[in-house]
Amino acid sequence: MKDVYDILGEEWTIASAGGSTGEAYYAQNQNKRLFLKRNSSPFLAVLSAQGIVPKLVWTKRLENGDVITAQEWLEGKELNPEEMQHPTVANLLSAIHHSTELLDMLTRMGKKPIDPFLMYNNITKEIAQVSQNVVPLIVHQSLSFLTDHLSDLHDVKKMVCHCDLNHNNWLVSDIGQLYLIDWDNAQIGDPALDLGMLLHWYIPESDWDDWLDNYGIVNENNLFIRMHWYMMIEVLTAYVNNHKANKQLEAAKHLNELERLLNRAVSYKK
Repeated sequence: MKDVYDILGEEWTIASAGGSTGEAYYAQNQNKRLFLKRNSSPFLAVLSAQGIVPKLVWTKRLENGDVITAQEWLEGKELNPEEMQHPTVANLLSAIHHSTELLDMLTRMGKKPIDPFLMYNNITKEIAQVSQNVVPLIVHQSLSFLTDHLSDLHDVKKMVCHCDLNHNNWLVSDIGQLYLIDWDNAQIGDPALDLGMLLHWYIPESDWDDWLDNYGIVNENNLFIRMHWYMMIEVLTAYVNNHKANKQLEAAKHLNELERLLNRAVSYKK
């Protein structure tokens, strides 16, 4: 943290902002307040320019090559799960997905589009390794669903996906401005990846059509199948990780989740 003080000066109070990397800080000097982060993605500048994250104030490179970014530290709060149903969430996510500037920046940074076929191959290999030739029936059925619907993922327009739409990453300022933060996992891929996760975890199924209408898309069969395809990949991955860690209770919960997903997907009629 010494190098942060070297930039700001000893008159600033600096505290850890938490997070898994331990590289984010809050800084305050009387009425001046900043959110600092070490080695943020250059993607941050474009996100700031589009008002998707709090304003980027400055960027400074240290002698060791590290980069410190400073953003506005705003008064506000994280969204709670119920607030994820608000139309402004759908509006902002749609603007993100359809931003050509964000897509161009990620492409120039060297990001390659997510390949669903590679995702499928990886999860089948993982399951084969952890299951020791005894594959739970629902896992087998889910893999069959993924196999049967690989063709539905063809020729889908690729967009910028956040890939971690947890409600804790949505912030609303005290003047009502909505932001989406924590872009470390951003990818280029099928927007159904983001949409499926958000709808599955936060939106009652009876409200999906209305939520997607606010997003600007119709809930038709192909979208529904694609969303469930990516949701199953996510839950299967969580199942494998918990199985490897010998967390059998958690693994069993994921099997139950898979069953709900599969039943909903195969019974869908539009």
